[in-house]
Amino acid sequence: MTYTDIEGKEKIPELMLKYEFALNILETHLNILIKEFSFSHGYNPVEHVKSRIKEENSALKKLEQKGYEPTYYNIANHLHDMIGVRIVCSFLSDVYDIVDLIKSSPQFKLKEEKDYIEHPKESGYISYHLLVLVPIYLNDTIEYVEAEIQIRTMAMDFWASLDHKIQYKFSKTLPNEISEKLYDFSLEINDLDRRMNLLNNIVKRYEEK
Repeated sequence: MTYTDIEGKEKIPELMLKYEFALNILETHLNILIKEFSFSHGYNPVEHVKSRIKEENSALKKLEQKGYEPTYYNIANHLHDMIGVRIVCSFLSDVYDIVDLIKSSPQFKLKEEKDYIEHPKESGYISYHLLVLVPIYLNDTIEYVEAEIQIRTMAMDFWASLDHKIQYKFSKTLPNEISEKLYDFSLEINDLDRRMNLLNNIVKRYEEK
């Protein structure tokens, strides 16, 4: 797939550089926030953090799926997850602690949030999404670059990873039998997360004693 705007194609390297700068800044500030939280609470709620910049070919394919032409403008304005960060936490309460931590940080501007934990997608997908604007300094000016942050538990991440692998095996929509089972498993994982969170609260009470 190629770009339909020649002028836009020439701007892509600069756009990808902006994404790289923004991700570097985002990773640095997230690392600081998590370390500050760990220091003040004596506990690290984060199991691991993954990040990526969507490759050009993947971006063009996603534009096609969304019904947009493969242009520079459409990548810059209609793909909100060119920068993606996934924060995987131990417990459900940790997810909301990290969400609050990011939302209260002056380093980013919150553009949008979606709580797919309380309101799962029809597929059963569960996670918490924050769309933030990251300030970058380029050519003596400040620009804000979008980045999507996904915060979820290990159980949610397990389900999402297997769902992705299963989806990849089918070129079109999933058979009803499979999609229904995935949704049921998602409900079970959500229930497990909540029970493990209750157990964690009991453990904390023992620690306080």
